[in-house]
Amino acid sequence: MAAMSSSVCVTITVLMCVLGSQALDLLRATATSGNAPSIPTVHCWCSSYPNVTLCTWPKASHSPPMHYIATYSERHREESTQHCHLIPPDSSSSASISASSSASEQLWHCHLPNLKLLTDYIINITAVHSGGSSSHLMSFMVEDIVKPDPPVDVRVSPHNIRNLLVQWSPPPTWTNLDIFPLKYHIHYQWENRSTDLGPIEDTKIELKGLTPGRTYLFQVCAKELLGLGECSDWSLPVNITVPRTKP
Repeated sequence: MAAMSSSVCVTITVLMCVLGSQALDLLRATATSGNAPSIPTVHCWCSSYPNVTLCTWPKASHSPPMHYIATYSERHREESTQHCHLIPPDSSSSASISASSSASEQLWHCHLPNLKLLTDYIINITAVHSGGSSSHLMSFMVEDIVKPDPPVDVRVSPHNIRNLLVQWSPPPTWTNLDIFPLKYHIHYQWENRSTDLGPIEDTKIELKGLTPGRTYLFQVCAKELLGLGECSDWSLPVNITVPRTKP
């Protein structure tokens, strides 16, 4: 195991020397025999900027016993490699994280706490069993992988004639709302048509001039106010039929 760890460190060092400041998103397989595990498919995102960064990968359906080594370091300070906190798929913590991020498959989670802003990081996820090992190396900055969890408690109600009031709450996992506000996009559709509105900074919007008797579907996504990263997944859909008479 010590020899494998040394090989990983040497590989990271060589890659950084060759690539310099270029972005690194690289898969590397290292086999100690012809039966190495498949390379983990790793996805990383920051669900609450800047303090909550997670990486996930699917639980492997591999017969030999397998374990993972998950480490990360600043790109130009690889000597300060740290182990991130691993959360197995069958733990209560993993189930809670999966529920908040709308993940449906069995996932390993790796929690990277207290990352620095505007800093390049490299994460290495290595799958190991008796037949060999395979690694996923990935480079990122927290600002590039910001993705809030979806808004919650989406409510749609009639508001005057032909109008609907759409309201929602910010994702409860976004813990620094006062310092890092969110903006929102609204998606609604009917029959074979759809419209997207936003961004808006409020948590409600009144839609006017809708068609009485028509059913609309509404969803909302959240994004960091200054545009870091990407919008969240869409919230759970809410359907409502516009009343034909004044409510």
